[in-house]
Amino acid sequence: MFCQTRLIRRAQSHLAVAVVFVFATIALGQAPPKTVTSTSVAQAQKDAYPFAASNWPPSLQSNLSASPLSATEVLSGVVLDPSGALIVGAQVTLQTKDSAEKRSTTTDRKGEFHFDGVIPGEYEITVQRDGFQLWRKGLTVQARSPAPIRVEMQLARLNQKLTVSSSNGQLGTSASENADVIKLNQRVLSSLPIQGNDVVGAVTKMMGPGAQAPGGVQIVVNGIPLSDPKVPASAIQEIKINKDPYSALYSSPGQKRVEITTKTGSQHYHGSADVLYDSSRLNARNAFATERPPEQLVYYGGSLSGPVGKSKKATFMINGERDSDDMQATVYAQTPSGTVSQNYPTPFTSTYFSSVVDWQPKEAHQLSFRYNYYGSSYDGKNVGGLSLPESAANNSGQNHYISVADRSVLTKNLVNELSLRLISSDNSTQSALPGQPSIVVLGAFTGGGAQQSSYEMLRYLQLTDILSWSHERHVVKVGLNVPALTRWNINDQSNFGGTFQFSSLQDYEQGKPFSFVQNQGDGRLVFWQKELGLFAQDEVRLRHNLSVSIGLRYDWQNYVSNLLNFAPRFSFAYAPGKSTKTVLRGGAGVFYQMTGGEAIMDRLRYDGNTLLQYVVSNPGYPNPFGLGGVAQALPSSIVQFAPHLRLPYVIQYGFSLERQLTRSTTFTAAYIGMQGIDQFLSQDINAPLPPNYVERPNPAIATLRQIESSGRMKGSALKLSLNSSLGHIFSGGAQYELGRSMDNTGGIDWFPANQYNMAGEWGRSNFDIRNSFSFYGTVNMPKLLRFGTIMTIESGRPYTETTGTDVYGTTFSNARPPGVARNMLNGPGGISLDVRLAREFALHGHKSNGAGGPSLALGVDAFNVLNHTNLREPVGDLTSPFFGQSIAAGPPRRLQLSLRFQF
Repeated sequence: MFCQTRLIRRAQSHLAVAVVFVFATIALGQAPPKTVTSTSVAQAQKDAYPFAASNWPPSLQSNLSASPLSATEVLSGVVLDPSGALIVGAQVTLQTKDSAEKRSTTTDRKGEFHFDGVIPGEYEITVQRDGFQLWRKGLTVQARSPAPIRVEMQLARLNQKLTVSSSNGQLGTSASENADVIKLNQRVLSSLPIQGNDVVGAVTKMMGPGAQAPGGVQIVVNGIPLSDPKVPASAIQEIKINKDPYSALYSSPGQKRVEITTKTGSQHYHGSADVLYDSSRLNARNAFATERPPEQLVYYGGSLSGPVGKSKKATFMINGERDSDDMQATVYAQTPSGTVSQNYPTPFTSTYFSSVVDWQPKEAHQLSFRYNYYGSSYDGKNVGGLSLPESAANNSGQNHYISVADRSVLTKNLVNELSLRLISSDNSTQSALPGQPSIVVLGAFTGGGAQQSSYEMLRYLQLTDILSWSHERHVVKVGLNVPALTRWNINDQSNFGGTFQFSSLQDYEQGKPFSFVQNQGDGRLVFWQKELGLFAQDEVRLRHNLSVSIGLRYDWQNYVSNLLNFAPRFSFAYAPGKSTKTVLRGGAGVFYQMTGGEAIMDRLRYDGNTLLQYVVSNPGYPNPFGLGGVAQALPSSIVQFAPHLRLPYVIQYGFSLERQLTRSTTFTAAYIGMQGIDQFLSQDINAPLPPNYVERPNPAIATLRQIESSGRMKGSALKLSLNSSLGHIFSGGAQYELGRSMDNTGGIDWFPANQYNMAGEWGRSNFDIRNSFSFYGTVNMPKLLRFGTIMTIESGRPYTETTGTDVYGTTFSNARPPGVARNMLNGPGGISLDVRLAREFALHGHKSNGAGGPSLALGVDAFNVLNHTNLREPVGDLTSPFFGQSIAAGPPRRLQLSLRFQF
């Protein structure tokens, strides 16, 4: 047993160190204010503007007769798109060459911007707007005002959208510009510790407990929600987490959404080559392993981008990688022969390839064509913890992706963005020991064959189309997205050998299982899974310091009869006072959850005729049917959707206070509430009747699983966030969350203990983590080192005490002692600290076209650098020899060496 008190003390000490470090960055980010004098803006414009006043924008013409203002110099201009239309809401930043002074503003409804009181000197001006390329120019401000600047912005290359953010001590007042969004660009990602190039796994550590609420994390790649994102680090341009939490464009709230933008080609040749190496000789030993296993990870990959031939309108990019991880699982179980503690090889290999061609036939039209391939193999699946090596299964799969994206400026106010993705996926899983029945002794060991034999062939389409219209103070977006239009073709012969369950080791030795379940019949099935979303949203700036966003989304899927799945969304942002250093935000929205393809598949195949499932209580062993008995003489199980099944939904609402502490540091305090209605759960509506729980109401049917939407959930959280960025030197953020979540269901596959009484099911949610803290930060010291870290501290999750016996005759093993509710016990918390150190060396003698010449970077990543034992959920079965103990732990300290060449 490990000491819970020691864990809490360590968590408190690490939390204190992290808080001190974060607030130290705030002090470093402060800069003394500058002093300006005053003169006439109108006269300066007359003297400086080089062409006739009749050609000026209307508002600048009006300055000819304006009264003198209290400023010395003025810098002004107008921002236009390729068609000559005005761009409203573009972020314009003016800073000195040494970045000591930085100011920012946004273009008004006439597309114009103004900076008053500009002191003579050397400056750089940048203009940013979603959907356009960054515009940058250096200029010299002399004794009199420069001429108004005409900025013509070019369309951003596909999937390379820019997000406007304020860096001059002013917060954005757009309803979609929440300050607690986490933005990770290429520079930050290259400095963070990422194990085995798994970027998605690394960034989800920053999302907090809210991301594990019903529906899980939604990964959006180039605007399309994906269920299988395979994106290597070398292909990622930017990642955003919790952007625009109440947007109608997505089916999930921002705190559960990771938006990934991938790279595109470039006008000049650029490339990179990466090698990662990890060996067990550099790592610590797992807490439950008797010896350190011989593990090794080797990863190599690269990318190349540039123009297609001599064309200035077409570019390409190629990415490839190969990952070979000879890892081993740690088995810790109890058998009649004693405790088993051993390592077992579970090698994993994967291959990824991506090719992209971007073509811009006209200024107002862009096309992108992409092909991706991902193949993988995984041996020894399922082994680890209580699962013995004999229960291993091997998995392999191949996936092909073809994507087309089209972005068109239809008129000066109308832009259409279309993304289409076609996927072909083939996946196979086979038991390492086929034909042997599976043996499950609750809380002791799992042996025998894995009873997994399946082949899945999926062909599906995903589509998103967004039409954006801007007019004066409004930005309207309408469109549709098709998350899944999938044709499933499966052949599943899993559990054809059957599974025995025993309550204890004693029952196993005496040959007394409490249940036997076996599948027979036809495991082949072909069906279509269809999901559709429609949305409309209007973001309107009512005043310069007040904006609101109103949206409506509609979600639909087949096999669910209820059609009234309307999801309204609303958010606002208001900056009280003259400055925008403080912004109040709020919002609310309805978010629906789909059943997923697995539930539809179970409903169609377990119909009593196709795939037959036989359930036997208190069977014989090893022959479950007795002398001369056969399975066909028994009733089979059926799965059905409830007659009035509807899609579950969550009502999320929140309010936040944002404060700009320095030019580079923002603080956010937010309250978030959630109400889950009509949540998914399963019930056996043919369970044996009380009080004896022996006879089923319909003896012609075994288990009659009914998938219902009758659960409920309630949660709330207080979230404190601190984000800071000191130019190219430091970037980071810290987040603390105090939350609580209660429900009476564990998801669509979850059954209550007593099918006739739900009273004891209301309790802490499986994902309920009361306290959580996360921190990420990168420090870039030119010509020295790059440093990056990700730290998470969490309190324990709940788990349930169970009897380990089939009290209610359902063959389920989730019965609880009298008076014991679900999730009353609390598991151990966890601490994770990952660190990366890297040094980049310039290779002189050659300069590439672009930013600098070739370079070589060496890095060391340390994961769980404190080597803290992060225990997994303890065993809750009272009949288990491990009751109340953890039998598995997270990875120990691991070191990873990296080498990168780029030009």
